[in-house]
Formats: sequence, C-alpha cells, structure tokens
Amino acid sequence: MQIDHLTIDVPQKLPSKDLLQWDQTLFKDERYFELDYIPEHFSHRDTQMRALKIAARPALRGARPINSLCSGPHGTGKTTAVLKLFEEIENYTDSVVPVFVNCQIDATRFAIFSEIYKKLFKYTPPDSGVSFKRVFKKITKYLIDQEKVLIVALDDINYLFYENTVNKVLYALLRAHEVSAEVKVGVIAISSDLSVEMSKQLDPRVMSVFLPEEVYFPLYTRAEVRDILGDRVRRGFYANVVPEDVLETVIDLVEESSDLRVGIDLLRKTGLRAEISARRSVTADDVVHSYERSRLVHLTYSIHSLREEERDLLKLIAEQEAKIKAGDLYKKFNEETHLGYTRFYDIVSKLDSIRLINTDFTGKGTRGRTREIQLRYEPEDVFSVLAGMNT
Repeated sequence: MQIDHLTIDVPQKLPSKDLLQWDQTLFKDERYFELDYIPEHFSHRDTQMRALKIAARPALRGARPINSLCSGPHGTGKTTAVLKLFEEIENYTDSVVPVFVNCQIDATRFAIFSEIYKKLFKYTPPDSGVSFKRVFKKITKYLIDQEKVLIVALDDINYLFYENTVNKVLYALLRAHEVSAEVKVGVIAISSDLSVEMSKQLDPRVMSVFLPEEVYFPLYTRAEVRDILGDRVRRGFYANVVPEDVLETVIDLVEESSDLRVGIDLLRKTGLRAEISARRSVTADDVVHSYERSRLVHLTYSIHSLREEERDLLKLIAEQEAKIKAGDLYKKFNEETHLGYTRFYDIVSKLDSIRLINTDFTGKGTRGRTREIQLRYEPEDVFSVLAGMNT
C-alpha cells in the first residue's frame, strides 16, 4: 500500500531528514491508548448510561438502589459505563459509596468484602485471624451509623460462577438488610460470558432478591468504531500520524475480532513501532506486524487472571499435539501438581467457560462418554503470553 508523505505537528524542531530525534514522540497523550483509560467523552452508550442512572437514582434519595445486570460481548463498554456512573455519583454526593470489584482478581466472598471494607475504612482487614462475620458486621454498622448507601459493582461476575462463590457473595450483599432494615445495598453485575444464565444458575433465594434490571451492551457498529478510534487518534497522536486508510485497516481488524480493545491496543503498538523506526507516521505494515500481538488481547487478559495451577493445566493442554482425553490429561496434571480430580474438573470447566479451550464429549470412553480437550488458540500464542508473564 502506497502512503503519501505526511508531516507531523510536534512542539520540537524536526531534523531536515524524515526521522524523529531520540527525544521526540508521535504521541500527544499516550493515556488514550491504555486499555483501562476512562475517556472523558464516552460515546454511543447513552441508552445504557441512562438505564444505569435510573437504577442508581433511589440511592441518591437514601433508598435501596435497583440492582442491574450489564451484559454483552467483550470490549463493548460495560466496565467503562459503570466507572463513569461511579465517577458521577462520587462527584455528586458522599452519601452513596460506590465500590468497584474486579472478580477476576477477587473471587472469594472474603476478598470482595475486603475491597468494600477498604473503601469504607481506607485500609484492608487482615488476611488471617479475622472472620468474615466480623468484617461483615463492621461494614453494616458503618453503613447504618454514617447513613450511607452502598453500591457494589462486580465486574466479570461470571468468574464467581466458575469459582462457585457467586451465591455466597450475592446472598451476603443482597440480604444484608435482614440483619438490619437500615442497611441499603445495591449490586451491579457485569458479565461478558453470555452463556451464563443467572436466572437459571443462581440459587432461587438469591435470585428472588437480586431481580436485576438488565442493561445490554451490543457490539459497536463500524461507524461507531470509526468515531471512537478516530477520537482517540485525534486526542492521543499528533496531527497526520495515522493516515485515514491505515485507520480503516485498524477498523477492519476490530470488526474481525469483535473487540474494540483490539483496535485501541493496536493503535498504541503501531505508534510505538513507528517511533522505534524513527518515522513520523504509521503505515499499513505497522498495523500488520502489530496485530500479531494486539489480536491476543483477550488471551492475555484471560491468562493473567488465572491462578498458578490453572496456568499449569493450560500449559499442559498447549503442549499436546492434538485433542487429549480428560482422563489422560488428568494423569499428567496430577503427576505435576498432585491436585485431585475435583480441582482438575473445576479448572477444565473454567478454562472452557472463558473460551481458552474446547471440551467435546465423545462415546469412545471405556465406560461410555468421555471428554476430549483441545486448545482454542495456537500453542505458540499461549506459550508467548505465559513467557511474557515471567519476564
């Protein structure tokens, strides 16, 4: 692809040759290309933001907020929407305490309530020697004494299903008012796993009080992707760094991956690659080379959330040249980790749920049906991400 020569408006004086000096940069503000950056202008999610604000409105009047469930594919703005909501609440009042919990990191009841505790008291409770009951009681007492309403966002709540802790967590949060009618707690659940049907998988006692207002986040349209990425380019790069045809190539790859995060990460990597080459603009070749890493955003995100024994099993699966029967895989796993079959089964189910492996039943087992397990990604991609975690 032929790219016309374009100039770049940077504050430093450029050399006569078409090269960047060592202290020059293509980035006006690199934050716009960080995956956890919360944009000041959050576009194309007005309907969802309105629904979340309506659900939170009772809390502003001192009442219990309406529970919400934000669902939709990866990279559709669910997390950003909730963080924007919490930002607005904190700017408006101190009578509502919003707490955001990443369930990939904090997947136990104690860990989640420790995050709530830390938000209220500005320090975390001890990891040992303090019972959950004591932590829970102190939280509820604070909410009553200070007349605060608590809203807890459980990001990636699907991980609580994988760890079989979701009912304990929601039961404790949603039935806190049974300890005292003065306790007011609301929950915003965020899930990217559309296979998790909460109404069917939650304990009926929990579902009867959860009853969330469902807020769906569809995939962005091509026009919306172009608008969002174009805005990031204008704010994050200097002028003329990303030609229009190169941006269209990035948009094509976002559509292929169905994940806006791929495009945001890809823009950052193309900019860095052009800088390393001391060029003033990115090219289609930068996009092609950078996509090899950016396309693995979901894989990297998922692997980083795994525990050590879960990564060990994933590595074992990646080492297999073809599908492997669950029984044969368990033998290898047990030899390496000495963990039992129950834990093995739970990990396999989790890896399947977060789309890292495929598990298919076959009738070829010695006692009837057995499961065959296969990696969804290329083994070298998994090894590359795992190696990156150790550097």
